Amino acid sequence: MLLNSPNLSKRPTRIVSLVPSQTELLHYLGLEQETIAITKFCIHPADWYKKKLKIGGTKNLSIEKIIALQPDLIIANKEENVKEEIEALSEHHVWLTDISTLEDAYQMISDIGKLTHKYAEADILIKLIKENFKSFHSGKISVAYLIWKEPYMAAGGDTFINDMLIHAGFINVFASHKRYPVITFSDLKNCGCEIIMLSSEPYPFSVKHQITLQKLLPHTKIVLTDGEMFSWYGSRLLKATEYFSNLHKQIGVYNV
Repeated sequence: MLLNSPNLSKRPTRIVSLVPSQTELLHYLGLEQETIAITKFCIHPADWYKKKLKIGGTKNLSIEKIIALQPDLIIANKEENVKEEIEALSEHHVWLTDISTLEDAYQMISDIGKLTHKYAEADILIKLIKENFKSFHSGKISVAYLIWKEPYMAAGGDTFINDMLIHAGFINVFASHKRYPVITFSDLKNCGCEIIMLSSEPYPFSVKHQITLQKLLPHTKIVLTDGEMFSWYGSRLLKATEYFSNLHKQIGVYNV
């Protein structure tokens, strides 16, 4: 069943994680023995990726394999996973997260702490992340954050990425759009942004894409960004602010 409360009658001992960011969180919380399976995209931590059972990708799960494992908690996400596949697992305890803001991420960490009886560990993690973000504030640097190529797609205003951009001191020029709008080169050229960010995921933008766009848009700074730092909403948030600080230095901004 889909859990509507972060409480189980007993502590789960057979957890399946369908979300890379939340898999990393389970590791941080010390749930090595309890986590029995992950997706092929759960690349962190590296030792889990090497030895944990894989149950398909985030959007093409091996439903039969998951059911055969008899999990007592399945952790999923509304955006990362496919609705029909989650419904096929609904006879089990499925915790479905929906995260659009940093506050949502804090709540998710707290909820998973309650579900797994890792209350203290989750509370400490939240406090550490909040402390790190205290030194950051909204900025005046306009950016376009690209997640895909052919066609180009950007992060819109109702996404977790957008909220992270705000916390990192940027203004998203496509914030008026929903989700991940398809945009044209003309849109990029005329959007008025100072910086175009090319994310490392889900499309693996690289230096060759950066060079190509920089030649076409000589008056706009093109930078490669670590997508995990802008879109992973678990314990990875502990590393985000240091990354944002270094990113500001890279692009020549020192007042954040």
